[in-house]
Amino acid sequence: MPNNTNRRSAIKNIVAGSAAIAAGTALSSFTKDMKKPFNASQLKGNINHSACRWCYGSIPLDQLCSSAKEIGLVGIDLVGPKDWDTLKKYGLISTMCNGAEISLTKGWNDKQYHDTLIKSYTEHIDLVAKAGFVNLFCASGNRGTIDDETGMKNCVEGLKQIIGLAEKKGVILQMELLNSRVDHKDYMCDRSAWGIELVKRVGSPNFKLLFDIYHMQIDEGDIIRTIRNSHEYFGHYHTGGVPGRNEIDERQELYYPAIMKAIHETGYKGYVAQEFIPKDPNPIESLRKAIQICDI
Repeated sequence: MPNNTNRRSAIKNIVAGSAAIAAGTALSSFTKDMKKPFNASQLKGNINHSACRWCYGSIPLDQLCSSAKEIGLVGIDLVGPKDWDTLKKYGLISTMCNGAEISLTKGWNDKQYHDTLIKSYTEHIDLVAKAGFVNLFCASGNRGTIDDETGMKNCVEGLKQIIGLAEKKGVILQMELLNSRVDHKDYMCDRSAWGIELVKRVGSPNFKLLFDIYHMQIDEGDIIRTIRNSHEYFGHYHTGGVPGRNEIDERQELYYPAIMKAIHETGYKGYVAQEFIPKDPNPIESLRKAIQICDI
């Protein structure tokens, strides 16, 4: 019978070896076949892929659309009316329309902005519907001196004045969850619980949350459990590497294949948009790799 010292050493070696194998298997999901050409013909069809326009601001929209089509994206996120014709030229859609908002800091939680927002969203809901698109971005705004309960009541009061039109036109308003710890100090809709309660109070299938995985990892974590338990309140998803909001590969802490699998298992049929800031020299190749990682 081995002595205690040898036994402890043996167990330690077994655990270390098992951990190394597990880590290698996990990382292989990020890196497998990444050097092989990847395009639309290889997509599995479980995730509808998109990417946010602002992350590729240095690339002309025509060029981005051409690459997006070749990779297999169905559309581009956060594109306003003036650029919709360019998307359509390439057979793409605006997977998340914008342009109706004032800003991220001035939103529905503050009554002083309601008149402006109601006018702008009324116009944009019509534009989105006429273009044949569905999703329209909105923001809560910053807290300032407004407490969370008052801000929620203000959001409900304002949103209910346009939600009937959105229902009639088949447009879904999507309020984005943003972290207030690192990127958007003082933003009110910074926790999924607050956003979910807002969706419940608005009480319309045409108002949902844009669940930004990057932001919610920073402010609350427990991403997969939240998706499984509350997916009916989420109408759209954004990605991003944590920390840094760069590529979503093994250089950051989130394991996106498992997150995408959880999203797919909820029966989600909407869009997942890449919203990371490319750090590597070729941003299109970074996007291609991200799509490959997320195509479960």
